[in-house]
Amino acid sequence: MRLHRPDDSARAQEDDLRDRGVFRRRYVQMSDRRRRFSRDELERFRDTTVPDLIGADCKLLFVGINPGLWTAATGTHFAHPGNRFYPALLRGGVIRRPIDPAAGMDDEERAHLIERGIGITNIAPRATARAAELDRDELREGARALEGRVAQWRPRVVAIAGITAYRVGFDEPRAQAGRQERRLGGAELWIVPNPSGLNAHETVTSLAAAYRRVARAAGIEVVGDR
Repeated sequence: MRLHRPDDSARAQEDDLRDRGVFRRRYVQMSDRRRRFSRDELERFRDTTVPDLIGADCKLLFVGINPGLWTAATGTHFAHPGNRFYPALLRGGVIRRPIDPAAGMDDEERAHLIERGIGITNIAPRATARAAELDRDELREGARALEGRVAQWRPRVVAIAGITAYRVGFDEPRAQAGRQERRLGGAELWIVPNPSGLNAHETVTSLAAAYRRVARAAGIEVVGDR
């Protein structure tokens, strides 16, 4: 599906967005039989956005860099099969049931995250194949918008999963991983490792330890703490 040029009609743009939504729903309905997208199917979701996962009592807000195409296609954060976010949460005792988001998260899985006090958003909203496709202006604009959302949602802890994106977006080129001296929208601010499979420096075990630390800082009872 092509991206429409600025001179295309508004009706054509609406049709394009509706087609994407229909495709997403059909894929999720077929998820028990089908686990992979073709490259062309993924490209349908380039430049689209994914709704934030947020509840009324968010304690820990995880912040990705931006949605990947697989995430956009399924409407589920950190959905790519190679992403280690949910396995790390489970191993760290932050969640209490396995979550396999590759075909789209179901309502019970979303409810479990919300009940645990976990929220998920992104610095930049636009879906791309790789985070490197974002420019500095997008990251900086996204960082400013993120601070406003944090002030509205009022989590105890914000955990940004990606140190390079943080350094650029927040104009702090020397920032290090871990708890930051500054706060964001009133919340304690941490930088945690990116769970992408492209991040070869981390394992599920090391990610689990980092996510367990921020969960404890947010006041979430993790498995093994009692």
